[in-house]
Amino acid sequence: MLYPQGAIRFKSRSPSLGKICGKPMTVFQTIAILLTFAAIGSYTNKRFLHLPTSVGMMLFALLLSWAAMGCARLGLINLSEASGFVSGINFSSIFLHGMLSFLLFAGALHVDLAELKKYRAVVTLLATVGVLIATLITGSLVWEMAQLLGFDMPYIDALLFGALISPTDPVAVLGILKGSQLGKGLRLKIGSESLLNDGVGVVIFLVLLSIASSPESLRSFAWSEVVGLIAWEGGGSIALGLALGWIVYILLRGIDDYKTEVLLTLALAAGGYCFAEAIHVSAPITMVIAGLVIGNHGRAFVMSDKTRKHLDMFWELLDDILNAILFLLIGLEIMVMPVTWPMLAIGLAAILATLAGRFVSVALPITLMRSQMRFEKGAIRLMTWGGLRGGISIAMALSLPLSNDKNILLGMTYLTVVFSVLFQGTTFVHVVKQIMKKPT
Repeated sequence: MLYPQGAIRFKSRSPSLGKICGKPMTVFQTIAILLTFAAIGSYTNKRFLHLPTSVGMMLFALLLSWAAMGCARLGLINLSEASGFVSGINFSSIFLHGMLSFLLFAGALHVDLAELKKYRAVVTLLATVGVLIATLITGSLVWEMAQLLGFDMPYIDALLFGALISPTDPVAVLGILKGSQLGKGLRLKIGSESLLNDGVGVVIFLVLLSIASSPESLRSFAWSEVVGLIAWEGGGSIALGLALGWIVYILLRGIDDYKTEVLLTLALAAGGYCFAEAIHVSAPITMVIAGLVIGNHGRAFVMSDKTRKHLDMFWELLDDILNAILFLLIGLEIMVMPVTWPMLAIGLAAILATLAGRFVSVALPITLMRSQMRFEKGAIRLMTWGGLRGGISIAMALSLPLSNDKNILLGMTYLTVVFSVLFQGTTFVHVVKQIMKKPT
């Protein structure tokens, strides 16, 4: 079996920060290097590439990585320090337990709650049942294809891949939606689903990881425990997000100073996320709910125009900076990723399985609800192609316990994410235009 006994919590790389010029790097040096390359990449993208930030930064980082690896093969440079720098960054910890809190809060701030209520049924169905369907279909297809390609992959491991790749990434999704010509309704459905399905995906992932870690536990497997976990993770996180959002709303109502008000929202995103993790509820869902409360009630009823302007500018800037760093890191991961011809083959199979799982998980709920709700032209195809994967999937793959087979799941995840962001991300706008041109 792939995983050691009892390994059910997220694990990740060593917290080492790598070396530079033979000396261990400090946290500040690591941040300085990332910010420098993020700034160069952002300039390159805006000046020459003109792509969405997530797509442009990943492409820049991949080109940088490939250039470095090419120079190393020619003997022009020593790649060991660069590889050590990348492998020393604890991506899973930095993203899952840090950056994600701010990115989700920023994304939820501008979701129109009144509009979201119109689509709450389909969004909830896609973010829950849809993730489960995608996990089963993607995992089953990957397992079948792995057998055909000669990979001895246990079925539970294929399901683990399905669980970690099924949630769409809100950062990447919201990035491509900004430049699209989608109608407001469909844009809201795709964006809101991506904000909410992470917590569900993590719960499914942890349940499957527990089974994979201890196969004999399947005999005494109790669905009541799973239901209880989902109820606590989901219901508890919603309640906590509402409570924290309301507390900050009350505090905002008592002052009119944009600096303090922005600082309060920053504290809500950081402190609320940490508190949610401490009491073991879904921190991502907590941040989304808190962001909805502040974005809809706080901005509308207790903030002055000046405060709203500064709040929006602050969170937009922070979102763009973290977005650039995140996809820079994802692109740089290619330096330490074991990519071989067999890995490319199973990676292609994983991409096809992921797209198939996404298509079915979107088509079934939409087909069932067509009698109750009107859907835009091409909704199934657009929601399938616009369901990008990103940092969340890679972070979960990196958190898997160490084993020889972990590299297979990690390689599959990385190749799927790269395809999703680079190919789906760059062609989504053109797909939208083609569908909109066709007569109804």
